[in-house]
Amino acid sequence: MDLTEYVPVVPDFPEPGVGFRDITPLLAAPEAFRASVDRLLEACAAHPYDAIAAFDARGFLWAAPLADRTGSPLIPIRKAGKLPREAAVESYRGEYAEVRVEMHADSIGDGDRVLLVDDVIATGESMAAGIRLVEGLGGTVAACAALLEIASLSGRDRLDGYPIISLLGKL
Repeated sequence: MDLTEYVPVVPDFPEPGVGFRDITPLLAAPEAFRASVDRLLEACAAHPYDAIAAFDARGFLWAAPLADRTGSPLIPIRKAGKLPREAAVESYRGEYAEVRVEMHADSIGDGDRVLLVDDVIATGESMAAGIRLVEGLGGTVAACAALLEIASLSGRDRLDGYPIISLLGKL
């Protein structure tokens, strides 16, 4: 099954000149979504991890079934102000605005290997913020995983030195 068929480009969204990769058709096709989770699980197996940290909100879509299937803790990385306990906070420049994300300060122990999961690696800035969160709390990043990567935005360059898993490759 070619999963790229389920991720069309929507031109000029959310602004003129942007070709938005729409994951909703993949989510709407149970067999395609299941295949994406299966393949991501297989690709991530080469990078042992103790926990999975996922980005709000689309990263949760892949991270939750991965955590369930592997029996791994799931750590949310949320937009600032959404977590109820003490949190570590990082900022980054998103594609369209400044973004602050946070992770509970007690979610990672020293030396924990953490798999970072999101739907897309675009500029790489959100993954880089996730790396800073994990490492700032004493963990190490096992790998950065996503459904797809947008090659034209060179996000991989910002993640130099970390394993990158892009299930659908660079689109």
